Amino acid sequence: MKRLLLLVLSFATINGFGQNLKTVFEQSEGRKTGTYDEVISYYEKLAASSEYIAIKTVGMTDSGYPLHLVTLDLDKDFDFEKSYKKGKTIVLINNGIHPGEADGIEASMMLLRDYATQADKKAMLENTVIAVIPIYNIGGALNRNSFSRANQDGPEEYGFRGNARNYDLNRDFIKADTRNTKAFYEIFHEVNPDIFVDTHVSNGADYQYTITHLITQHNKMGGAMGKYLEDTFRPRLEKLMVDKGAEITPYVNVFNTTPDESGFPQFLDNPRYSTGYSTLFGTLGFMIETHMLKPFDVRVNSTYNLLQTTIQIAKEDGKKIRSLKVERQADFKAGTKHPVDWRLTRSESSELNFKGYVGEKVTSKVTGQERLLYGHNRPFTKIIPYYNTYVSTEEVTIPKAYVVPQGWYDVIELLKLNNAQFKRLKQDSSISVEVYHIDKFNTSKSAYEGHYPNNNTKVITSIETLSLRKGDYIFTTDQPAARYLIETLEPTAPDSFFSWNYFDTILQQKEGFSPYVFEDNAQQLLEAEPELRKEFNKKKNEELDFAQNWYAQLDFIFKRSPYYEEAHMRYPIFRIVE
Repeated sequence: MKRLLLLVLSFATINGFGQNLKTVFEQSEGRKTGTYDEVISYYEKLAASSEYIAIKTVGMTDSGYPLHLVTLDLDKDFDFEKSYKKGKTIVLINNGIHPGEADGIEASMMLLRDYATQADKKAMLENTVIAVIPIYNIGGALNRNSFSRANQDGPEEYGFRGNARNYDLNRDFIKADTRNTKAFYEIFHEVNPDIFVDTHVSNGADYQYTITHLITQHNKMGGAMGKYLEDTFRPRLEKLMVDKGAEITPYVNVFNTTPDESGFPQFLDNPRYSTGYSTLFGTLGFMIETHMLKPFDVRVNSTYNLLQTTIQIAKEDGKKIRSLKVERQADFKAGTKHPVDWRLTRSESSELNFKGYVGEKVTSKVTGQERLLYGHNRPFTKIIPYYNTYVSTEEVTIPKAYVVPQGWYDVIELLKLNNAQFKRLKQDSSISVEVYHIDKFNTSKSAYEGHYPNNNTKVITSIETLSLRKGDYIFTTDQPAARYLIETLEPTAPDSFFSWNYFDTILQQKEGFSPYVFEDNAQQLLEAEPELRKEFNKKKNEELDFAQNWYAQLDFIFKRSPYYEEAHMRYPIFRIVE
């Protein structure tokens, strides 16, 4: 009887705790989202009230505030390395990367409270640890307004998309221009998640679903993990959501048109995006996108259901997901090929039983031109193609190691922040390495997230013996960070450091020649080097523009002479392949 009384009292205390600690969303009957201070205060109260929840600060953001990390751990370890060794499945939820998209912020607060207090939900966490970043874009969260989400149905006020320096943080996971991203690195590698979820709100088209998913593209993930994503995880996620009455479909990747019989492609999450980044470390990652035209309370509840579904899959498939993650990290072997860029193929597709609205083109009362109008009174359900197969357009052979000269300290810092293991040369050394020279590239003509990125890069490869300095860095590829190293250090990869302008100084020639002085040198070079003279005359005979351009002719000779600087167009990261 005494034990029964204690159980009843305990349940009453927990139930009362759950009732008393309501979120701003709940208190406002689904109309409002908490301010930054209210969200953090809520988690602090939650941690103070539950022995299973801990909150701490990690790193610093551009706003001058640190990130917070909240952990729900029934073992009360709050030590991710220990949890990992115990075989616990670790789920990391990221919220508020775009603070106007507040659904995940609210759903996560209720989720942690409920799973810490309700017996049936706690039972789901026997072998799972949940970690939550309450609000990633703190600067944006502090910049509250009611108008920047012009198409969104609630909440009444919300944060802004850009961070304190007006960066879109969901384009920053490789270039790392912000303190937010560097703090995220610290969290991600401490938590070492098996599953990563990033919560969003958007609309590219109108349809019946409240929520869609962007599971990381399965071909790009590759290996057994990629197959699991497509064949097991996605169907399971979709079925469990149907069972909860919150049907979900892949992200509807169309804009200002209707999803129709022609179907639509899967979104390709390159490493600049959060799930593209998590893929580099073998983590199963996906975004959720609730539909901004649906009411705020409905969106939050759908997000809550999705997070519950993730926990259920973690409970049932956690060991398999961990095994696939470790296997994928070990797939990267020196001498094997690895694809770094992709294109959609429409030769293959799967089918979606899609629930949309009929759209039609009508005359706009504002512009007098044609506009798109969806008919909410004309819903449809029909089979459409879903193009979710990508094929490689660029492959590299994985080297044994990359050499990063110590002068490129900004790149080295990012490699270190991403747990890339290294050794340093103990003395000046001459080493045979594979060298890239940038042959062709394009540069964006308009600014994109603080950069003018390079793209369509082509390289010429040679083997050279270079003099390297004591203290230069060697990053081998036999490590968990191998894929991160490959896709950031290979210049032809779309989100490489070269693409993000980290090496643009090599594109500018530092030393040149005065034509009237170099004329004599050029003549001597042509007389002394028959092969150069032959190549020079051939170009003059075959190319009229060249034959009529005296400076281009001198420059041609200069760039094939000992006077031409080695650093110009030579990619400064070298590959050890022997």
